[in-house]
Amino acid sequence: MAGQHKNQVRIIGGEYKRRLVHFPDGDGLRPTPDRVRETLFNWLGQDLTGQRCLDLFAGSGALGFEAASRHARQVVMVEKSRPVYTALMDNRKTLGMSNVDIVWSDALTWLAGKKLDFDVVFLDPPYASDLLSKVLALLADALPAEAVIYAECAAWPDLAGWEVTRELKAGAVHCGLLRRVV
Repeated sequence: MAGQHKNQVRIIGGEYKRRLVHFPDGDGLRPTPDRVRETLFNWLGQDLTGQRCLDLFAGSGALGFEAASRHARQVVMVEKSRPVYTALMDNRKTLGMSNVDIVWSDALTWLAGKKLDFDVVFLDPPYASDLLSKVLALLADALPAEAVIYAECAAWPDLAGWEVTRELKAGAVHCGLLRRVV
């Protein structure tokens, strides 16, 4: 990324546009590139006023902080790495984002048995895992029918019960919006 330093990402839109988010080195930690985030928020709409967002594998926080910058009513970030969680907390404080809640937990443990009331869910789990298919199976019954999921992966897993409504391939990354098949 031209002009970007290692371990930081710039918020590209909304109230906090151009502000930096810093994150530690982490195994498999790869922020969603600017171009992909720009496409995503063109798909979702630039203004997320009133929407509730879940960033389930928060990592750098690029997606969650971007949603918060675009006036999401609430953003919940779930992250299991303690150093990454601490960095997310520091960034939230530095940015002064009162609409962001950060949870230190494993995504599957946090999701277990929950009924969720989110409009948008960001799923960017480690590529070398089967977490995307596991989480999609749990979310099928946990989310409202009209919820939208944004997912990133190296290749689409079995999407039983979900359909891809928008899709982008950027290098080795497949990403897109998913909706429940009704």
